[in-house]
Amino acid sequence: MVLRKSVRSISNWPIDGVIFRDLTTLMLDPQAFAASCDILFDRYESQNIDKIVGIDARGFVFGAVLAYKIGVGFIPVRKKGKLPGETLEESYNLEYGSDTLEIHKDAINEGERVVIVDDLIATGGTVGATVELVKKLGANIIECAFLIELPDLKGREKIKECEVFAIMEFEGE
Repeated sequence: MVLRKSVRSISNWPIDGVIFRDLTTLMLDPQAFAASCDILFDRYESQNIDKIVGIDARGFVFGAVLAYKIGVGFIPVRKKGKLPGETLEESYNLEYGSDTLEIHKDAINEGERVVIVDDLIATGGTVGATVELVKKLGANIIECAFLIELPDLKGREKIKECEVFAIMEFEGE
């Protein structure tokens, strides 16, 4: 697959034993970037989506394009302290410590149909926190969409209540 070939794999980054899947090379390639955005659009264009939720930071890139192409609003979920309005927050665990995400309280109306978009699902902590935030606002999550899934890290298990779509999978190769 041409998309898979456009993803750069970097061994032992950010720590030894990790193979980092770098999507900046996919975004740099106009054909690969367009193809990945088109795949997402084709999947969601006829599903009566009200808003797209993008996760900080690369989820903003793909989520904003999808929102634009569908013609709906885009909602950023950001790291704590980055949103200026009244927010809800959700903390999640990292390998060494924790982090917190926020969403504006007025970003979603109860019952709206949303898709959550991020570049990659690994352990599921970030998307799990995002799912909780979106649920607190009363949205119906249609699906969580990713360009890449790392199935070895079992991120889907943190969001069992949500359907998951990933364009590509990379095993621990």
